[in-house]
Amino acid sequence: MEHTQEIMIWIAGLLHFGILIASFSVPRVLDWRKELAGLSDLSRHVVWVHGVFIVLVIVGFGLIGVTQAASLTAGTPLARCVCGFIAVFWSARLAIQLFLFDARPYLRSAKLRVGYHGLTAVFTYLGFVFAWSALAPAGRVLL
Repeated sequence: MEHTQEIMIWIAGLLHFGILIASFSVPRVLDWRKELAGLSDLSRHVVWVHGVFIVLVIVGFGLIGVTQAASLTAGTPLARCVCGFIAVFWSARLAIQLFLFDARPYLRSAKLRVGYHGLTAVFTYLGFVFAWSALAPAGRVLL
């Protein structure tokens, strides 16, 4: 089972790079140039800077998943904390996707609808895999 968990973490690492590909379309799809134009320069820059920092976090998660899958499933306290943090991050993002965001007005094409629902599936996968690795690393079940 250890090997399965490692593979799932490695796949999760790759999925982070898929999220980045999708995220690069957000400013265009949501027309940020127009939408953010009414904000002050500082507020507009804060939105863009937060976006860049989220991209950096996702790149980091992806690199950690792809290069450190074995370490993340080893069950060390640090590995469990990292996996737990990533699980909380993606589970919170999934909750926001499901209960706060209303993307329907922006899902004007089949490609955008498939992408949006695909991201929902990816967020679910990431939350599950990293929670599993935090709570039951290397296949150990907590009772």
